[in-house]
Amino acid sequence: MSELRLETLVMPAAEVGPENPLPPLKSAGDVHVVDQAISGIPEEMLRNIAYGRVASLLPYTMQDRYTRQRAACDFRVAILENEILRATFLLEVGGRLWSLFHKPSGRELLEVNPVFQPANLALRNAWFSGGVEWNIGTTGHSPFTCSPLFAARVETAEGMPILRLYEWERLRQVPFQIDAYLPDGSPVLFVSVRITNPHQETVPMYWWSNIAVPETPRTRVITPSSTAYSFGYGGARLAKVPVPVLDGVDISYPTNIRRAADFFFHIPDGARPWITALDEEGRGLVQVSTARLKGRKLFLWGTGEGGRRWQTFLSEPGHAYIEIQAGLARTQLEHLPMPAQSEWTWVEAYGLMEADPAIVHGSDWQRASDSIAQRAEALIPDIVLQQELTCCSERFDQSPVDMIQRGSGWGALELLARQREGRPAFCSQGLVFDRASLGAAQQPWVSLLETGLMPVADPLDEVVGYVVDPTWRDRLEQAVSSETDNWLQWLHLGVMRYHGNDRSGARDAWHRSMARTGNPWAARNLAVLACEEGLAEEAVAYYTAALAHIPDHLPLVIESGRQLLSLGRAEEWLTVVDALPISVRRVGRVRLLEGRAALETGDLDRVVLLFDGTLVVDDLREGELSLSKLWFEYHTRRLCRDEGLPIDDALRARVRRDTPVPAFLDFRMSGEK
Repeated sequence: MSELRLETLVMPAAEVGPENPLPPLKSAGDVHVVDQAISGIPEEMLRNIAYGRVASLLPYTMQDRYTRQRAACDFRVAILENEILRATFLLEVGGRLWSLFHKPSGRELLEVNPVFQPANLALRNAWFSGGVEWNIGTTGHSPFTCSPLFAARVETAEGMPILRLYEWERLRQVPFQIDAYLPDGSPVLFVSVRITNPHQETVPMYWWSNIAVPETPRTRVITPSSTAYSFGYGGARLAKVPVPVLDGVDISYPTNIRRAADFFFHIPDGARPWITALDEEGRGLVQVSTARLKGRKLFLWGTGEGGRRWQTFLSEPGHAYIEIQAGLARTQLEHLPMPAQSEWTWVEAYGLMEADPAIVHGSDWQRASDSIAQRAEALIPDIVLQQELTCCSERFDQSPVDMIQRGSGWGALELLARQREGRPAFCSQGLVFDRASLGAAQQPWVSLLETGLMPVADPLDEVVGYVVDPTWRDRLEQAVSSETDNWLQWLHLGVMRYHGNDRSGARDAWHRSMARTGNPWAARNLAVLACEEGLAEEAVAYYTAALAHIPDHLPLVIESGRQLLSLGRAEEWLTVVDALPISVRRVGRVRLLEGRAALETGDLDRVVLLFDGTLVVDDLREGELSLSKLWFEYHTRRLCRDEGLPIDDALRARVRRDTPVPAFLDFRMSGEK
């Protein structure tokens, strides 16, 4: 009997923490971006790679205030269960499918992380490994990966429960929904997805379902493909490669590969899209979908020291994993143009694959692929999946019978604005964005909509809830033209102008904000502008002014350190460090920035203090090499000082040979020794 119930899951967890109030005016960059001219890659793919990039993550803010201090924490979970499968969803962190347990065999089909540990791998920084993650918006992990989605219960006419997860995605300004269900006796979990473009223009679209599964020495990833597009970290380029053997290495076995890598499998048009990861006995998860979700990918950390360090950094020893993924495009580097007033829908199915291990691990790749395809058809026939797509399309607009959880209030705010302007709603009654979801982040904008003004706020309170849509900018431009303008209105208008590439207008707005009431937020934004223009003295002055208001504000401290170092002002940064509260100075990122500044000023004795084994940078970025670079540069300069040697290629090669990076500092994804 199929059922949907709510329970509490307890596991060790580090808190995500409050959002960073500093608006991300510029993009932090993405290790997956390809800027080089690429030979051998289809023209359509190249166009899609160049299409749809975002200049910043606004209106989202960053989630970068987590630590690595873990304690037992309660997670609210929704459980779908029938006679064969039990699916567990983490509602408060992206609605992630956390576990898929096959009851007859007693087998877990996913990699279930024993801890919840955020790390810096997502668009908004915080991300965690394990389970199945739903990614929408732009290249990278979802803006919602560490935030709650709306969750509701829907029931079919026959009484089958459906778990509906949904939100309003603010980069593309589209609603999306995920309907998950387990019919009686079904050997697979069905996940149906709908994305709606309610606008009169085409928007760039992106979706990938990222599936974590256990990595073992004999895990083999199989898809119906003979070629793939490979992407390596650490400077490797996108390239078309054969599958499964590349340069004498069978890449379908992830543990054969030393460096972190992506392999985007090219499944021929018209072929049924699926991917599976099978163990030594030929058992494991299979994911299959309808045709729209045509992309399939393998991500692996590699067997190098850095890749293994990342695995334990995200979890605990003994929980190595890989990701098998499914997306709208051939590769994860692309965005697809989604036509105006259109809907994209598809159905995914997740279940246990059991195949002959002699065939799975045999030398005949085509035979292995054909065998899995036949077994996937027996497990969930393609015609059944097509029928499910038809049924889901009829159910997408069905109203929930119960609201389980509310997400953000931004969808409700958008609906209020559309109602006031006489525009149609962006969704049907199937998605409930009600006033009860409005929170503190939306209240200034509700006030602007209903009264024409934003309320006065305490300038030392953290600013929450940025908006950059042009229609809201028009409203705010009218508000500041009145005699009742205030610092908060000018602050938000400056962010809007900056996002619209009006730098001089942004500067004017932030100056007016500070003139109305001194506040650290406008000072910080002016510091960012000064850094962009290379005005070091001005940047130092504005960061100093901002820190004078909130000297222990960690995000501001870290940003000021990064920016001052980029401007060559290491001495000024060390002066700031020396005045910091000890609790802030002990933070790993601050210590790292202190070490970089000490290196620049020649204070090697200050640098070496970082190598005592205690340095942990909580928010180390995927692909970031700052720790290993600091280690090598310190030893290079030490030998230069102690032995009077010139700093040249020979000395740097000696340092790499004689002073290998300690494990606690080694996060290199390129697999180098």
